[in-house]
Amino acid sequence: MKIEPNIGKNKEIMVTRPSLPPFDEYVGMLRSLWDSAWLTNMGPCHEELREKLAAYLHVPHVELFANGHLALEMVIQAMGLEGEIITTPYSFVSTSHAIVRCGCKPVFCDIREDDCTIDADKIEALVTDKTVAIVPTHVYGHICDVEKIDGIARRHGLKVIYDGAHAFGESRRGVGVGNFGDATMFSFHATKVFHTIEGGAVTFRDEALGPMLYKYKNFGITGKETVELIGGNGKMNEFQAAMGLCNLRHVDGEIARRREIAGIYRKGLAGLGVRMCPENPDVESNAAYFPIFVGTRWEGTSADAGDADDAGCTRDGKCGSGALRDALYDHLGDHGFHCRKYFYPCINDLECYRGYALDSPPTPIAHRAASQVLTLPIYAGLEPSTAEEICDRIREALG
Repeated sequence: MKIEPNIGKNKEIMVTRPSLPPFDEYVGMLRSLWDSAWLTNMGPCHEELREKLAAYLHVPHVELFANGHLALEMVIQAMGLEGEIITTPYSFVSTSHAIVRCGCKPVFCDIREDDCTIDADKIEALVTDKTVAIVPTHVYGHICDVEKIDGIARRHGLKVIYDGAHAFGESRRGVGVGNFGDATMFSFHATKVFHTIEGGAVTFRDEALGPMLYKYKNFGITGKETVELIGGNGKMNEFQAAMGLCNLRHVDGEIARRREIAGIYRKGLAGLGVRMCPENPDVESNAAYFPIFVGTRWEGTSADAGDADDAGCTRDGKCGSGALRDALYDHLGDHGFHCRKYFYPCINDLECYRGYALDSPPTPIAHRAASQVLTLPIYAGLEPSTAEEICDRIREALG
């Protein structure tokens, strides 16, 4: 892959930057589109990408979509889910939006402190006679406790749909991440490890789900004069698919460069009092994000004490430790390094989710993580020397 570093003494460094294939490579892919004038509706590039992604991800079935959010909505619809869905408040809002937009009710479960994935030990207590599914997120590429979640789902007859937007190309103990649960949604947004400009996919194990996903993404159309259900438009076009085919050739190099940057951060930030998610030897990581948590100690109440946690966070997401994180965020920004508070605030602290949050138990660990998190710049074109300078600036700020 042709990687163009975007660093320089006076150049701003963003938290991420899309990786692009060589220009001529992508343009060459477009020639066939001009020759055929087949620009959308599951054309040759779409079908080739679907086949190659199934092989790369080591999954039996893949369906492509215009974006990851539609992919998640439409798999919920395709499964015919109606009722309560247990999910995480520590994710991008799309996760819960898809649940609500499909007419289901999100029930928020707290997260694990070490890797920010849903706390599988707290899920079963939230299951009611209205629960129909669990939608966990593989946060920052850290894979959920899939065995425990699978056990809960089997005991209670629930579907499991993973939000795998951060986990493209990963495996756990040699098993591709898209094989866990009943289905996994992937986002191919421009800023992801692998992208199709915009785009997404669902991987699934039950072959019968494929025709339903196809119907929902294509208006429910099944023939020239036949519409079997009320679907939408979730189709990936040929320009997106062509970009995906190009990027898939280079994604291993993309991941290798990201891992190199992650290694620099781990070494450079050791001993500074910031918390980093531990590496999991069972997971082949894609280094999608590199979060740090600033302010890991706080003189406050216990995490089990009602509506507050040991970071001084209330249920409303007001956390004393956030001031230190925000100061570091500003300090790095002043030097041209633009990080992101990802994820902040928690979904269940957003005004549009207050009603749902009141029907769920408190999630103090998620609130604490949201108040402390700062994701550092990481992408294939980031120079190692720039990552080292970011470590220096953090060291400078934290004394």
